[in-house]
Amino acid sequence: MTVRVRKAIFPVGGLGTRFLPATKSMPKEMLSVVDKPLIQYAVEEARAAGIEQFIFVTGRGKAAIEDHFDYSFELEHTLASRGRKEALASVREWVPEPGQMAYLRQQEPLGLGHAVWCARNYAGGEPVAVLLADDLILSRKPCLAQMIDAHARIGGNIVATMEVPHAHTSRYGVIATDHKGPVNEGDVVPVLGLVEKPSPDKAPSNLAVIGRYILVPEIFDELERKERGADGEIQLTDAMARLIGHHPFHALRFEGRRFDCGDKLGFLEANLAFALARDDLAAAWREVLRGYTA
Repeated sequence: MTVRVRKAIFPVGGLGTRFLPATKSMPKEMLSVVDKPLIQYAVEEARAAGIEQFIFVTGRGKAAIEDHFDYSFELEHTLASRGRKEALASVREWVPEPGQMAYLRQQEPLGLGHAVWCARNYAGGEPVAVLLADDLILSRKPCLAQMIDAHARIGGNIVATMEVPHAHTSRYGVIATDHKGPVNEGDVVPVLGLVEKPSPDKAPSNLAVIGRYILVPEIFDELERKERGADGEIQLTDAMARLIGHHPFHALRFEGRRFDCGDKLGFLEANLAFALARDDLAAAWREVLRGYTA
């Protein structure tokens, strides 16, 4: 019987140097797309997928994330006293229940694999989801919910994947598969191998792993080895690759569009796309865009 995925890890210890000076005193995960910080989108996606426990792996200067997911009594009192019901709901409705959130520190920036390993004692021997807030996904059904539905059917490890230009494979972890033909939205394909940031001439495919994972508990045993990979860091991709052949491993071509909000152009595009997807903003935003494209 497949164990339900109840816990999610959010590695949020990165420095966000590509967004300096904005991130000098503010976590990059608190950068807003339209009117929500990136980390809130990730938490809402996880909660919509049935996640019950939210584990944040933080670093120095990340206190704003913890404050964001706490009650703000002064603000809420002020909004309530002024009858601002809609605004009050906007800061209350997405906050998880007391006891659902945990925060721990990654003292050294040793890579994504190391950040996930830091949360090992919170996993409790269960499968876990991992969400990277930099990867923002606009979809009809939350990406993690799509993955959890697939996990309920087939179990094991599941990663979210999308096709990228071959020239860009050196930016991603890339999967090897024996799947023939195009990979369509909703397709689940077997993963036979994983390569971290391969050059285009060595990439086994153009199917890239993006920041959504469901991982079996044994991932922590592999990360415990603390082997260094690309960029001298402890890579999650390398640890996952060592599980292939020992546990079921698949990639889901999710429905939706992913925006790389760790990149300035991707972040700007996300703001444009998410504004156009909003009923309260779309019409006025199109008028603004027409003024720039005329």
